[in-house]
Amino acid sequence: MIDAFLTYMRCELNRSAHTVLSYGTDLRQFADFISGGKPERFDPASVTTADIRSWVLSLADAKVSPRSIRRKVSALSSMFAYMMRHHDLRENPATDITLPKTPKKLPVFVRPQEMEEILGTEPATEQNLPQAFVPLRNHLIVLMLYSTGMRRAELIGLKDIDVDTRRGELKVLGKRNKERLIPFGKELATAIEVYRRSRTRTVGTPSTLTLFVMPDGTPLKPHTVVRVVKQALTGHTLASRLSPHVLRHSFATDMLNNGADLPGVQQLLGHSSLETTQVYTHITYRELKQNYQLAHPRAQKNQGG
Repeated sequence: MIDAFLTYMRCELNRSAHTVLSYGTDLRQFADFISGGKPERFDPASVTTADIRSWVLSLADAKVSPRSIRRKVSALSSMFAYMMRHHDLRENPATDITLPKTPKKLPVFVRPQEMEEILGTEPATEQNLPQAFVPLRNHLIVLMLYSTGMRRAELIGLKDIDVDTRRGELKVLGKRNKERLIPFGKELATAIEVYRRSRTRTVGTPSTLTLFVMPDGTPLKPHTVVRVVKQALTGHTLASRLSPHVLRHSFATDMLNNGADLPGVQQLLGHSSLETTQVYTHITYRELKQNYQLAHPRAQKNQGG
């Protein structure tokens, strides 16, 4: 049943390979727990709410984080919902499970002045961009992540033909195969055009399947993007994490701080729910409060007295 559900997720729901792998790991862990280490005897139809509660308690005793527990129960609930639709299961035993609360963490971001130090204060031109292919590509990776807010996987999968520097827009294939258009400015357009010319000289072909490639023309690997971003940010920011997703957070934060409306930022990020985007409003409020406390004379007086 687990295999059938995972196939349904992959083929019918078009879930990502990463999501399918995570769900498979969680479901097999539950099967191993409930069958006493003999998963071949696992019968999903016989699972009760008490069984799931017992598993959740064992996870909590093992110091598994609340976020991970919620994900694991969500995987179970999804499989039982699938069984109700396709295998005549009468009810979902995971429905009434009380889940541990997860602490809300504000996203980590890089400040605008730090990004200026990382990317340079002058807009990209033919003259001030790196001349060698790899440094030029790496600069463009950081600039594009920060300028568009796209995810790492979206950047890696970005097709060359879907990036139009003349119109200043690109088409991204996001989660659940949802496409969205992202506009961009002249600085990014210039950097892309210079990179493409360098890529032609390096790879030997005027176009490639994906925009970003290795020197041999093959697509980037995820760990390459992580390494490039970490190297670019190291020593230039106080951010506690140095990852491609931090640049996505930085994009959203700066957009809202500079007057963009919430639904617009939601569309640019490809969030299915406005609630997901609203977390960045907490960041902007925190920044506003800190600026007030540092700058307003009455605030300073109150702190001193």
